[in-house]
Amino acid sequence: MIGYVTIGTADMEKAKAFYSELLTDIGASVVMDMGSFVAFGNAPDSPLLSLCTPFNKEPANPGNGNMVAIAPGSKELCDSLYAKALSLGGTDEGAPGARGDGFYGAYFRDLDGNKLCFFHAG
Repeated sequence: MIGYVTIGTADMEKAKAFYSELLTDIGASVVMDMGSFVAFGNAPDSPLLSLCTPFNKEPANPGNGNMVAIAPGSKELCDSLYAKALSLGGTDEGAPGARGDGFYGAYFRDLDGNKLCFFHAG
């Protein structure tokens, strides 16, 4: 159902480097690069995570209550990707662990303060 999710960045080159390194472990890479809009995914027709510099030229701000959740395929990948995000300069928003019946999540913020989660259900 979801085609792509876009998050804003104040520094496209830094954000592109962060996500290029972070998402490589799950086979995602840049599938579209238009300069001020970059999309990451496993294929152009799969759900994408995209970055943009805001079109209205206002500062990029993380939305309160907004979060992007990525399902890498296992709890182990959640753990390793969370650790990788922190090693790349991301900040902790909730260490990996069980969050209710059958849900496992690892929460962090990227270099621009956008909140993300690597999760495994089941």
